[in-house]
Amino acid sequence: METKISEKQYRIGDFAQVTGLSSPTLRYYEKEGLIKPHRTDNGLRYYTDQDAGWIKFLLHLKSTGMTIEQLKKYVQWRAEGDSTIDKRVALLQEVHDNFEKEFAELQHSWTILNDKLDWYKGKVNGHIEDSESFARYLKRLNHQE
Repeated sequence: METKISEKQYRIGDFAQVTGLSSPTLRYYEKEGLIKPHRTDNGLRYYTDQDAGWIKFLLHLKSTGMTIEQLKKYVQWRAEGDSTIDKRVALLQEVHDNFEKEFAELQHSWTILNDKLDWYKGKVNGHIEDSESFARYLKRLNHQE
């Protein structure tokens, strides 16, 4: 006798808790074609752990700056199969390049923030002379504003 192990099914409220997204956000993602819930025989939507993994992946892409429109293209091309791999690679490369540029800008801003904190702390504890401006301090560190 074979025993079939069924996958856990989450109603939308429970799935919202699992994914950290709100029910309206899940419905929006469904409307935009990013996710496709399963349906019970009587039409109630449900999600599975596999769907949670897909949401996690989408959120990773979204966190890189990928727009909803780009996500929709990616999802569509993925559904079309391997014939669209080149398109997906090009899209991911574009997102990668944009993210890399934004990341470098964030790193620079982080450096300037840390420099400003160090400059103020240096002024307070006497390690930096009162006459030294922040611009001069940055120059001394070979940092660009």
